[in-house]
Amino acid sequence: MTHATSNGGEGGRSAVYLGGLRTPFCKAGTDLEDVHASELGRVPAEELLLRLGVRPEEIDEVIFGNVAQPIDSANIARVIALRTGIPVETPALTVHRNCASGLEAITIACERIRQGEADLILAGGVESMSSIPLVFHKRAARKFFSLARSRSALARVGALARFRPSDFRPVIGLEKGLTDPVCGLNMGETAETLAREFGIRREEQDRFALESHHRALRARESGFFGEEIVSLYAPPTYAPVAEDVGPRKGQSLEALAKLRPYFDRRHGTVTVGNSCPVTDGGVAVLLASEEKARELSLRPRARILSWAYRGCPPHRMGLGPVFAAPVALDRAGLRLSDIDRIELNEAFAAQVIACERAFASREFAERELGRSEAVGELDPARLNVNGGAIALGHPVGATGARLVLTLVHELERSGLSKGLATLCVGGGQGGALVLERCA
Repeated sequence: MTHATSNGGEGGRSAVYLGGLRTPFCKAGTDLEDVHASELGRVPAEELLLRLGVRPEEIDEVIFGNVAQPIDSANIARVIALRTGIPVETPALTVHRNCASGLEAITIACERIRQGEADLILAGGVESMSSIPLVFHKRAARKFFSLARSRSALARVGALARFRPSDFRPVIGLEKGLTDPVCGLNMGETAETLAREFGIRREEQDRFALESHHRALRARESGFFGEEIVSLYAPPTYAPVAEDVGPRKGQSLEALAKLRPYFDRRHGTVTVGNSCPVTDGGVAVLLASEEKARELSLRPRARILSWAYRGCPPHRMGLGPVFAAPVALDRAGLRLSDIDRIELNEAFAAQVIACERAFASREFAERELGRSEAVGELDPARLNVNGGAIALGHPVGATGARLVLTLVHELERSGLSKGLATLCVGGGQGGALVLERCA
């Protein structure tokens, strides 16, 4: 499919970003645990259209990313669209590229606009990781099916007699979903792989995590996140939820140092403190052709210049940004040194630090990327300046869209021009998008 690697700047029309909103990001099992994933999309989508003065019937298509698709909302983008008031004749598409699903929704939208297939698209991503189900083994499922088909009391007794205690031990869906079926490692174990490969010490990871919290707290206190978050009222009490749950005011190196390694108990360095939390949240953004923006009298806030997706070995999935970002930069005619702000998803501190070293390594560029020089330095002063997923959380289907939303917001706040949003993708991929703030 062409959208997977297309360059938004090659021919055709430009796609522009008109605005975006998100829900608060909350750790699974906390404030948003009883909010349906579709509601995590509807709330920011509806509010975004209201704030921009866009009528639902103006929307040409709705595209949302989602990973753990609810069994009662298989095409969740369609549910979000209809509950937002989008007309029934407007098509809706749910996309799934693991952690890059929200970014994929945006880049598909850009491709549709570039090709002239649409003028105005509502895109984004949602994830309710609280709602990822427990599942039964197939042998147990067969027994339940047999019980349901029983037509007499005797048959039901016989079906029940075949159950064993082990049949009632569920498989944890989240645990299975975060384990790669090809390399056999869960995502935390892939971070341990990178920590060993790049010689990343535990203290480095903890310091990175602490800085993520500090930056996120400063951004919150300055009102930065208040401009991109829309409150929602969560059951069962319907009390307003207005802030991200993850950033910790009392976080310290001492507290982080006390945490035991989680994925490799004996020799590991990756802990729950230097990893992103499992999170619920949703993001909605509006993308348009420049012509449509003028027609609606809406000011484009950013122009999408390019994007790219690339694969890498699944056991080194955290290096995905190093494979995808150079391609997106090449397509935009830019170098990493031209980029003013970078949003790189913090799946794990070890993963981001590994990316920093790989980006700056000429040897890595020659051996892995077929390039004669290093991609460039990830300047900490330009990287995740308002914190990242270690503090804010990583609702997997929504994060890619959140990176773009925060990136545009930060470029506007700082008066800067060019930005890169990039992230690693479970299964061994990377995604990257380059944009430019509209003056």
